[in-house]
Amino acid sequence: MFILKRQDVEISSIQHPKRDQQVPILHYQGQTFRLISLFKASQEEEARALWRELTDNRGKACVLLEEPDRFSVWGKVRLDQLGGDTGSHSKTGIFIQASILLLQAVYMEIEEFLGTRQASLFQKDIAEVLRKQQFPEVSTPEAVKQLLTINPLEAAKLPAWQDNHLMIFLQELHKLGKTYFGNANFAHQVVDRLQDMPEAERSLFISWLNQSSLSKLWQ
Repeated sequence: MFILKRQDVEISSIQHPKRDQQVPILHYQGQTFRLISLFKASQEEEARALWRELTDNRGKACVLLEEPDRFSVWGKVRLDQLGGDTGSHSKTGIFIQASILLLQAVYMEIEEFLGTRQASLFQKDIAEVLRKQQFPEVSTPEAVKQLLTINPLEAAKLPAWQDNHLMIFLQELHKLGKTYFGNANFAHQVVDRLQDMPEAERSLFISWLNQSSLSKLWQ
């Protein structure tokens, strides 16, 4: 939608209605935008790619802000919508939700294309990976079975994973998927399964993924 410089806009912050934190807000010509993702000066291509993805492919009203030391992408929002945006989960919580959705998508693809026997084997394999890596709260087959069936967007409690767990999880999940399908093409369809997530949360996860060492795996 817009590519703007710092002098074109006014940036302020407001108190988040549900959390004890300030939310950065960008004002431009009477419109309000909320920060989706920040990029370093060296990440101009990634910033532009996210902005184009949101504006061209998803039809969202977004601002790409160019500053000397960084780039940032902002999505249009009404201030009364802030409470329903990413208010119920921390950033890591959002990444955990997305990772579980990816797990379920790989499982469903295996079941659909390779059959229930392969899906059962995959369930055992992922359980073994989580047991070996000593993942909190999901080191038993029963816990893994629950991971495959819960709706992570509505679950009252998510596994207490940190960023390092997420990196290992997504790496191992991709490795297993590649073993079952014989190539990495499955990853493209799988990321499309994140459509159930709210726009801001999905963009946040994809932006984090693209900036991590996992970006080449899940492109």
